[in-house]
Formats: sequence, structure tokens, C-alpha cells
Amino acid sequence: NDIAAQKLHTSPNDQVLCLSPADVRKTLSRINLRKAAGPDNIPGRVLRDCAAQLTDVLTDIFNTSLSQAVVPTCLKYASIIPVPKKSPVSCLNDCRPITLTPIMMKCFERLVMHHIKSSLPNTLDPFQFPYRPNRSMDDAISSTLHLALTHLEQKDSYVRMLFIDFSSAFNTIIPQRLIHKLNLLGLNTSLCNWILDFLTGRPHPLLFTLLTHDCTAKFSSNHIIKFADDTTVVGLISNNDETLYREEVAQLAEWCGANNLSLNVGKTKEVVMDFRRNSVDHPPLTIDSGEKDLTWTTNVTSLNKKGQQRLHFLRRLKRASLPSPILTTVYRGTIESVV
Repeated sequence: NDIAAQKLHTSPNDQVLCLSPADVRKTLSRINLRKAAGPDNIPGRVLRDCAAQLTDVLTDIFNTSLSQAVVPTCLKYASIIPVPKKSPVSCLNDCRPITLTPIMMKCFERLVMHHIKSSLPNTLDPFQFPYRPNRSMDDAISSTLHLALTHLEQKDSYVRMLFIDFSSAFNTIIPQRLIHKLNLLGLNTSLCNWILDFLTGRPHPLLFTLLTHDCTAKFSSNHIIKFADDTTVVGLISNNDETLYREEVAQLAEWCGANNLSLNVGKTKEVVMDFRRNSVDHPPLTIDSGEKDLTWTTNVTSLNKKGQQRLHFLRRLKRASLPSPILTTVYRGTIESVV
């Protein structure tokens, strides 16, 4: 990161976020006791059971931190635990780093992030789904499918979907660029400066989402669906003209470069949905000199294999004269659930 992290100039009229003791106590009372303690070794049970005694002290610490736009160093420490993505582990890339931060800091983050989410304007990209009320991953999937299926009803049309994978997305945020965008979204300067200090050496999914709020489609025939670092480019193509779709992908690659995001070409995949009788071979998409194409063959073959294996056990259960309700339950739980 070669961009110096400099705080924004604050004006006398800038309002500093002030947390109330009631909000702090409510957050302490909702601590999940199953969460592991951070490097300070203070368990969540102590903070929750002693919420009444700690509320005033922590409220004063939190508000002092916000007014000075400085996060206490002891609250920024973290323990990194490597958790295997698959077994056996052959290299470091097979492990996912899990960060354990002080539970006290998690409470502080939750209070600040709640304020940020409530302060965001309604003009945010409608295809940005995470950390917004009444929106979920299911909504992102439904919107993507609706766009594709609606377009496929038109004559001589097909859809190309590019599933983007970023390399270490949350760890590549440039704090200076982020707070500039947050300031444009209407967050007050003092809070932006606090976030700048908070982000020094610290990633955060919500802030990554706000960093990408201006990553939107440039052409009406394309859509960019986002859920945290999961990004999908949907190209609605007619008359075999892919010009705008390919230009969209090229501009997205440029946007990633300008925002210090690295496309993981090895994990970035593309699906072509073309059900026309006279469909043609679609040239694969080229990103950074790498071609990526994905068909449904591998997925269908895998599902078929799973289904055949589980049907075998279902037939054996039927030969054992098990009643129909039990067979139905087994079918729905082991076969229908994966189809």
C-alpha cells in the first residue's frame, strides 16, 4: 500500500458520534458466550455478567476513542488461527485465517457499524445486498436468476454470467480511498477518521462492501450483483452481440486495479446459459490473458453420481419393507435436498 493514510480535516460543526450507556449495556448483554476470547483472554461471560458494572467505564472509553479518532492499541491486537479449508493440508493456501479480536472491541465495532448502516443513503446500488435491512444472499440469487430467466424468454438471446473471485479481498482495502468514499456517502468526518485508524492493519467485511458501492454496471444490458466479496457480472446478450458484455468485464478489471483488488483468475468462472436450438460455440472470456469457461457438465455429473448412490440405499430400505412415510423422509432428506 503506497498511499499514505492521512486523516481528513474536521470542521467545528462536525458532529462526533456519541454512544449512550443504554446501547453499550444492551450490546454487552447480547454477547455470544460461545465465541472464543481474543488475545486479552477476557471471556465473554465476564463482560456479559458484569455488564451493569462495566457499562459506564466502557461507554467513556468508547466515546473518548470516537472523539479523538483513535482506537486503543490494546483493542487492535488479534490472534490468527489457521483453519483448514480441506484435508489434508498441503500448503498455507489450504488454510483459512480466522482472526480472534478482543470481545470488548467486537462490541465497540457492533455499535459503530450499526450507526454506519443506519446513516447510509438510499441511493446505494440496489444490486448490493449484504448488511442491508430485509436483504440476504437468497435475494441476491433470486435477483440474478430473475434477470437471466426473464431475458431468456426473448427471441435469439442468451446469458453469460461471470463469477468473480478476489484474492484476499478484505485485506486489500486502501484506507485512504475508503474514507474518501465514505465521506462522499455522507458519513461525518470524525467518524471517517476513526475508521481510518481502526482499519490500520485491520480488514472488515462491511467496509469492503462500502468500498465497492460504486462498482456498478456501465451498460443497461449488464448487471453486477454483489454480496460482500462475492460478485457476479450478468450479461444479457441479444443477437449474438457480446460487445457491451466484454467491455463491461474489461472496465470491471480496470476498476479492480484502481481499487487495489486483485482478480483471482484461477477461481473466476463463467457460465453461458444458451438454450437456443441453433446455438453457436461461444468464445471464452479473456481476463488478464487467462481464458475461463464453465459448463454445467461437471455439476450435473456430480449430482447424478450422488443421486444414484443414495437411490441404491433407498431401494435396499424398500426391500426391507420399511413403511412409505419413512421412505419419503429418507428421500427428501438425502436425495431431494441435493437435487
